[in-house]
Amino acid sequence: MKLLEDRIINDGLILEGDILKVDNFLNHQMDVRLLEEMGKEFKSLFKEKKINKILTIESSGIGIAVMASRYFDYCPVVFAKKGKSSNVGGEVYSCLEKSYTRNVEYNVQVSKKYLSADDSVLIIDDFLANGEALNALINICKEAKAEVAGCGIVITKAYQMGEKRIMDMGIEVKSLARVVEMKNGEIKFG
Repeated sequence: MKLLEDRIINDGLILEGDILKVDNFLNHQMDVRLLEEMGKEFKSLFKEKKINKILTIESSGIGIAVMASRYFDYCPVVFAKKGKSSNVGGEVYSCLEKSYTRNVEYNVQVSKKYLSADDSVLIIDDFLANGEALNALINICKEAKAEVAGCGIVITKAYQMGEKRIMDMGIEVKSLARVVEMKNGEIKFG
């Protein structure tokens, strides 16, 4: 998605530790018009799928998932919580996930009330690097016997193992921007 790639080049920063910082438009301050265009693009990429639920993980994926929901007939958006929460009662699906950017392990949880075998789920997230968050969400869908219709990612670091890891499971991954190299302050897409 050229609009997103241009925004990454103009406003993204490469930080030490192979971190691409896009918090000024994606995951701290959000450019709502850009998120709306991303929602349209996700619909275009997954138009053949019968999706009745969107699943993401807190917190950066929530805004993106909500905007995408508009283009999937306002289907419900479910977001997995990282850790025990007092407002998630009853039985939950859960899976451990190690955060790439924070180097912390989370017990990701979704209430069993919100996922079932009747669901065809589009998983949406802001970044795909090693695939830990996606793997956790996929495992939660499997536990719920929900179908994973695909994974929509805003930015994939294609030079890391996550994209291949998820595709090797037989799950379709579509990225709006695929970073193939970040080196010497430059970002290359492919």
